[in-house]
Amino acid sequence: MRLKNKVALISGGANGVKNELMGFGGACAWKFVQEGAKVVIADIDTVNGQKTVDQIKEEKGQVEFIKLDVTKDSDWKAAVNFAVHTFDQLDILVNCAGTASVERVEETTEDIWDAQMDVHAKGAFLGTQAVIPIMIKQGQGSIIHLSSINGLIGSQSSTAYHAAKGAVRLLAKNTAMQYAKDGIRVNSVHPGYADTPLTKPLFADEDALALRLNKVPLGRVGTADEIANGIIYLASDESSFVTGSELVIDGGMTAQ
Repeated sequence: MRLKNKVALISGGANGVKNELMGFGGACAWKFVQEGAKVVIADIDTVNGQKTVDQIKEEKGQVEFIKLDVTKDSDWKAAVNFAVHTFDQLDILVNCAGTASVERVEETTEDIWDAQMDVHAKGAFLGTQAVIPIMIKQGQGSIIHLSSINGLIGSQSSTAYHAAKGAVRLLAKNTAMQYAKDGIRVNSVHPGYADTPLTKPLFADEDALALRLNKVPLGRVGTADEIANGIIYLASDESSFVTGSELVIDGGMTAQ
């Protein structure tokens, strides 16, 4: 029960339906509840979000759902207020909401650029801004941003995605420095290639998958559960001396 008596808000957590491929947020929701946390799943996908919540409740987990468009400040404020009203506190924010784009520089339109920045960088910023006053009042909190190895290194594609995930990485560091004195820790998680609903189309091509696996020393893609295990560490008191850090979970890819 590493998260006992803690309340977590997880954006992008609707992809946690049992017997289906889960995303990072959905896997986190299940594991957080199993570790004793009370959880609010917030997502723009109301159908799967409610389905995930219903399934977790069947397993006696304390969890609720609220619709959240991470690009809207009013939605963030409503989600944070809902979490505090429902569970009396808010200890953990996990920013898992995300989308993908694969375009090279010359193929990246202004709309593609803006969409990636809005969901990842702006979404993480608005979520942080919404929870900070609550966490200051409580004297503690843990904010965890899902970045990517693409927020650390470059590649042959995904221009806007790389830039947006890089922004998330530095947002975490900057926020960590500003609010360390308030007992608030902020860290970023950088998954490598992992099997999730977001990457399923990319891995469907066997040749493309083989090219990616050749870059991973451990020779396989990761799972949502493996990423969620790292997030649990950062959410728990086990990481009480960790802030402004990058947790890379990538099978050794960026060590080369």
